[in-house]
Amino acid sequence: MKRVVITGLGAVTPLGNNVEDFWKNSINGKSGAAPIRHFNAEKFKVQFACELKDFNPGNHLTHQEIKRSDLFTQYALYASSEAIQDSGLELEKMDPFDTGVIWGTGQGGMLTFENEVTEFNLGDGTPRFNPFFVPKFIVNMASGMISMKFGLRGINYTTVSACATGNTALMDAFNYIRLGKAKAIISGGSEAAITPASVGGFSVMKAMSTRNEDYLSASRPYDADRDGFVMGEGAGALVLEEYEHAKSRGAKIYAELVGAAMTADAHHMTAPHPEGVGAIKAMQLAIKEAGANIEEINYINPHATSTPLGDLLELKAINKLFKGSQNLDISATKSMTGHLLGAAGAAEAILSIKAIQNGIIPPTINVQNVDENIPRDINIVFNEAKEKNINFALSNAFGFGGHNATLVFKKFNGA
Repeated sequence: MKRVVITGLGAVTPLGNNVEDFWKNSINGKSGAAPIRHFNAEKFKVQFACELKDFNPGNHLTHQEIKRSDLFTQYALYASSEAIQDSGLELEKMDPFDTGVIWGTGQGGMLTFENEVTEFNLGDGTPRFNPFFVPKFIVNMASGMISMKFGLRGINYTTVSACATGNTALMDAFNYIRLGKAKAIISGGSEAAITPASVGGFSVMKAMSTRNEDYLSASRPYDADRDGFVMGEGAGALVLEEYEHAKSRGAKIYAELVGAAMTADAHHMTAPHPEGVGAIKAMQLAIKEAGANIEEINYINPHATSTPLGDLLELKAINKLFKGSQNLDISATKSMTGHLLGAAGAAEAILSIKAIQNGIIPPTINVQNVDENIPRDINIVFNEAKEKNINFALSNAFGFGGHNATLVFKKFNGA
C-alpha cells in the first residue's frame, strides 16, 4: 500500500474565507452564528445560522463559472483553488490522468432547485426553466467543475452519506491513492443549505436550535441546555498525495492520513444507535489501520452537533473505547462553525491537521452548564484553546441513515 500525505488545504467557512482566517478564529473561540441573510426568515422558528461573511466568488472564479454553478459548487471551486495553490502542485507537468477529484455534498444545489421550482409554481404552468437548472443542482457537478477548472482527468465522482460525507470522500481518496490508482486527489466537501426548504425541513424535525435571541451561543455541544444544531455552510478542500510523489517534488507535508473506516448503525433513520456500536467499530477499525493503539490518540474532533441525544451517545462510545485515557483531549468545533452537513467532515479534517501542525487544540465554546450525564473521566477542552503535542488526531463524522465515518491523521515525521 502507498502512503498518503496532505499537501494542500483550502477552506471557505463561517469563520473565514481561507484556511488562515478559519484556523485563527477557531483557536480564538469565535462564533460564526448570525441572523440569516440568505432569505427572509421572519416567519421561521429558526432565524439564524452560520453563514459565510463577505464571500466574493470572483476572487477565485470566473464570471462564467459563477453563472453556471450553484453556491455549493462555487464554494467547492473556491476552496479547491486555495488547496491546489497551497499544495504547489504543477499540474501542467503532471499526467492529467494521475490526478482526480473525489468530492462530497449532502444536499447539492438546494438553492437552485428551490428557486426554479418556486418560479414554476408561481407561473401559469408553462415550463420555463433555466437551461442550467439540472447541471447546477445535481450533486456531482462540484467534482465535475473542479476537474474542468484544473484539467484533472483521473478518478472523478461525488459521494453522499449525509453528514458523514466529508469523511467518506476523504476516505475514498485515501484508498484510491493507497492502491496506486492516483498520484494526487483533490477531496473534501461543500454545502450551501441555508435555504427556506432546508432550514424549514430540519426545523420541523426539531433538530435545530431555536435560540433566536441568543444565537451567538446557540451551538453548545455538551451543555445541559443544548437544544439542537445550528446550520452552517461552506467548503473544505484537501490535496491528498502519494508520499513518494510529494517527496520527489519537495512538497511541504502537513500530516499523513493513516487510517479511515466506515460502518453503519442499521438502527434508525435519524437517531444514532443507543449503544454506539457503529461509532465504536468505526473508530476501532480506523485506529487499527493507522497502526496505533488507543493510548496514542491525543485528540478527537467529534461529530458533536449540539443535539441532546447525539452528543451524549458519541461521548459514551468514546468513553467505552478509550476507557478514560488521560492522554486524550476532545473539542467540538461545531460550537463555532455550526454544522456544515456534507462539508463538516472536510472542515474538521482541516482543523485536526492544523491542530497537529501547530500543537494547539481549538476550544469547545458556549458551554455554561456541563451536562451531568457526560462521563467525567473525559477531557473536553472548554472555552480556551489548549497547547498540546499531538501525534495522532481522530475525526468523527456521522450522518442520518446510520453512517459512521472516522479518519485518523498522524504527525509527519519527515520520513
